[in-house]
Amino acid sequence: MIKRIVLVAVLFMLLFAFGYGVHSAVVDLNLTYSLLNIYLFFAVSAVLVYATVEGVYSKLPNQAGYAYLMMMCLKIGAFVLIFQKSVFHEVVLSQAERINLVVPLFLFLIAEAVVVGKLLNDK
Repeated sequence: MIKRIVLVAVLFMLLFAFGYGVHSAVVDLNLTYSLLNIYLFFAVSAVLVYATVEGVYSKLPNQAGYAYLMMMCLKIGAFVLIFQKSVFHEVVLSQAERINLVVPLFLFLIAEAVVVGKLLNDK
């Protein structure tokens, strides 16, 4: 269990480094929020989500899918609370800023779904 969590954590940190590096090299915009903080939040939260699902899976394998759904809701809530001032303030985001916000979300969401799906299908 610990070995898989460490492996997935390394995978997410590599995804963070690669994704942020490419994203910041391609996009040359003056964003109203920190792209590094967005990527860092999604990387750390992805590791926490996987570790929680792995822990629930080891004790209650039938409930691990529900744990994943619960963690996704908590992750969205934490994102809104943490980035409330920088992302969800009164200034309307431009289309480019919205796209730059969604790219890391989907990048880590797909990676999370793949590793959690692999875990849940290893019965």
